[in-house]
Amino acid sequence: MPNFAKIQHIVFYIALPFIYLISLLPFPLLYAFSYGVYALLYHVIGYRKKVVLQNLRNAFPTKSEAEINKICKDFYRHLCDLFIETFKTLTISEKTMLKHCYFGPGSKDLFDKMAAENKSVILVLGHYGNWEWAGNTFSLLCKQQLYVIYHPLGNKHFDNLMYKMRTRFGTKLIAMKNTFKEMLANKMELNATAFIADQTPSNNNAYWTTFMGQDTPVFWGTEIIAKKLNRPIIYLTIDKPKRGYYQMNARMLCENPAGTAEGEISEMHTRQLEQDIIARPEIWLWSHRRWKHKRPVV
Repeated sequence: MPNFAKIQHIVFYIALPFIYLISLLPFPLLYAFSYGVYALLYHVIGYRKKVVLQNLRNAFPTKSEAEINKICKDFYRHLCDLFIETFKTLTISEKTMLKHCYFGPGSKDLFDKMAAENKSVILVLGHYGNWEWAGNTFSLLCKQQLYVIYHPLGNKHFDNLMYKMRTRFGTKLIAMKNTFKEMLANKMELNATAFIADQTPSNNNAYWTTFMGQDTPVFWGTEIIAKKLNRPIIYLTIDKPKRGYYQMNARMLCENPAGTAEGEISEMHTRQLEQDIIARPEIWLWSHRRWKHKRPVV
């Protein structure tokens, strides 16, 4: 076993008991721990703070530095909550999960309507709110089998742990490279396939648009697959009414993808996410390098 692999192995098995201990903490202690992580991450380490601040300044050029710094601090508090809430999935009960992450008015009705019509759907969402808990709640309450498209982690031990957490309540995962093949294989099943559509594609696999006032590449995959299979697309937003609680709101984005023009679906979900971020910027994932590529010159 290479030295690096040995180190990964050792780190994982040292961390694992602490991860389980965190997951067992009652919510008041869980969020007290989150505040300590925030103090370390934001004030001491400054994890990706330059990236976050630059992203915020570019996205909100009319906001003052005081406003930008306020959003930045609120984002790091949310990020730390998200981090420890993900670990909470290891031991949380179904009842508690549904108390802390729930459907807004009419949203589950939309999925029930699609199920009654025996229509599988495509879900599109962003890194907004708590997408990990949203998957749990969907799998517990909806008739559709939920599949989530994901990138396997480089560390196989932590990848296996994340896989265990994400599938604990019945969700199934599809590696991104196998998306279309798996969806075809499951086409006779009533299901919902979730695409997190604000990840960063390479220049040669992107639809280019303007997002938060900046040139931004968007994965073609959601649009191309939806049009090929002609599955209704439902946009899911995950709001945060208060700390530790998330409300899932769903709306029909496109009922007949096959009848849309090129780029229309990508614009639809990008514009919807943009509206959500403008309304609640602190609960979007500002720490990823969303704008690292430049639009190709044609």
